Amino acid sequence: MKKIRIGIVGLCALMIVSGCGTANNTTKGGLIGAGGGALLGGVMGNIIGKNSTSTALGAAIGMAVGTGAGVLIGKKMDKAAAAAAQVQNAKVEQVTDANGLSAVKVSFDSGILFTTGSSTLAASAKNSLTQFANVLKQYSDADVAIQGYTDNQGWKNSTAEQSAQKNQALSLQRAQSVQNYLLSQGVSAAQVKSVEGLGEANPVADNSTAAGQQQNRRVEVYLYASEAMINAANNGTLQ
Repeated sequence: MKKIRIGIVGLCALMIVSGCGTANNTTKGGLIGAGGGALLGGVMGNIIGKNSTSTALGAAIGMAVGTGAGVLIGKKMDKAAAAAAQVQNAKVEQVTDANGLSAVKVSFDSGILFTTGSSTLAASAKNSLTQFANVLKQYSDADVAIQGYTDNQGWKNSTAEQSAQKNQALSLQRAQSVQNYLLSQGVSAAQVKSVEGLGEANPVADNSTAAGQQQNRRVEVYLYASEAMINAANNGTLQ
C-alpha cells in the first residue's frame, strides 16, 4: 500500500510538472489534494514558483486537506492571481505553500518602489500599492507574507560581511515600508503574518549583470491559505 501511495504522489507530480505552464491553481489544487498534500507541496513550491521561500509559508494546521478543499482553494487563488495581475507593475506567479496548497506570489521590482539605497517609497510606487491593497482587502481570508531582497553589491568603505549586513537591513526596511503603506490603505494588520528582510538570499537573476541585479532588488508578497480558509474549504463553504 505504501508503494502504491508513493507511486500516486509521483504520478501527480509528473502530471503537474508536465503541464505546469498551462495548469491553473484549480487543477493543481485538485492534484495536490489527491496526491499527498505537504509532501508534494514541498516539491512543487520550487518547480512552480521557482522560489524555495514559498515552501516555508503556510498556516499551521492540524488537519488533512481533502481533494475537494484543494480544488476550492485553487479556485480562490486563481481569482486572487487574476486580480493581482491587474495591478500596475506587479509580476504574478502561482506557487505552492508548505501545506501543498495553491498560493500567489506577487513581485515588485525595487527599481519601481525605491530609489537606489533607499527604503522610502517612490511616489510612483504608491499607485501600484494602493491597487494591490484593494486586492488584499478583497481576499482578506488569505494570509500575507512580505519579503524584501537586495542584490549582492557591496557598500562603499565596507567589507563583504558588512555589506551583507547592510543589505539585509535595507531589505527589511523596504519590506516594512511596503507593509506600512498597505496598512495605511486599509489592509488589516492581522492579515500580514510575517515581514522579513532576506538581503542577498534567493537571487532570481544573475548578479553579475546590471539587469540581473535590478531583478534581485525586489519585494515579494505572498497570499496563501489561512487556517480559516482551509477550514471553510474542508467544510465546503469557501466562496
